[in-house]
Amino acid sequence: MIKVGILGAAGYTGGELIRVLLQHPEAEIVFANSESNAGNKMYDVHEGLLGDTEMTFTSEMPFDKVDVVFFCFGHGKSEAFLKEHTIPENVKIIDLAQDFRIASPEHDYVYGLPETHREAVKNCNHLANPGCFATCIQLALLPAFKAGMISGDIHVNGITGSTGAGQKPGATTHYSWRNDNISVYKTFRHQHLLEINQTIQELQPGYDGRVLFIPQRGCFARGIYVTAYAKCDASIEEVQQVYADYYADAAFTHFTTKSPDMKQVVNTNKAVVYVEKYEDQLLMISCIDNLLKGAVGQAVQNMNLMFGLDERCGLMLKASAF
Repeated sequence: MIKVGILGAAGYTGGELIRVLLQHPEAEIVFANSESNAGNKMYDVHEGLLGDTEMTFTSEMPFDKVDVVFFCFGHGKSEAFLKEHTIPENVKIIDLAQDFRIASPEHDYVYGLPETHREAVKNCNHLANPGCFATCIQLALLPAFKAGMISGDIHVNGITGSTGAGQKPGATTHYSWRNDNISVYKTFRHQHLLEINQTIQELQPGYDGRVLFIPQRGCFARGIYVTAYAKCDASIEEVQQVYADYYADAAFTHFTTKSPDMKQVVNTNKAVVYVEKYEDQLLMISCIDNLLKGAVGQAVQNMNLMFGLDERCGLMLKASAF
């Protein structure tokens, strides 16, 4: 049984991680840390856990009693935490923030996208879980880049649910503003572009095109839907074969020849990927649940790989689709 500790357990990702791990047959939550909610029942904060557990949040961090720690902090807080606290070398770390996603000689974190780094994930002790938009966009592009099919700039449009902004209420997340509304933000400069471009250079070194990304806030709670297009000279039959082959052995990423909708993936760790061809333009579509395949689900998938379990263990979740 894998002994698990969770830091930052009161936010959206923390609550989703607790929900998944409570049903995981090979994992046991030893502690869920939240300074502001210490002593409170988990279901008092994450109300969907009512009837599932009587565990309480704690201010303690008994790292000597766990095998792995999940960091569910906001961005920038993981690195700061590690400067002030020592975690035993035998304890694995899975960081859901962006602090260690970019490779550097200053750290040994492996970028945890199983569709590209499965073997490295299996052998690592410190893992940087990919971002939600980064995951969805990369899964749309990976096979085409691996095959060298893309030339020129890539135009990407992605729409995400409100949970992607975190639990703390803000001007763009409260109901009166978000309901029946849509808006763009961080146009062409979203922070996830750094990790996307890092992977592109691994797959197609020397690629000199740009990823022109327009993120949008959607009027729904969870899910990401990405459409991307770029110049491609290959036939649609060639592209479809490349995608089918690339994802043939993927645990949760599925290539389809039917245009997907987001309800196919919401509440699951699945990603669904689709392609179409219009003259010399290749359209690539992917969709995921931002809290699962875009965060917690992928983190648990990586935990499974790191501890030698089946990737699917504890993650066979039903979609919200009928």
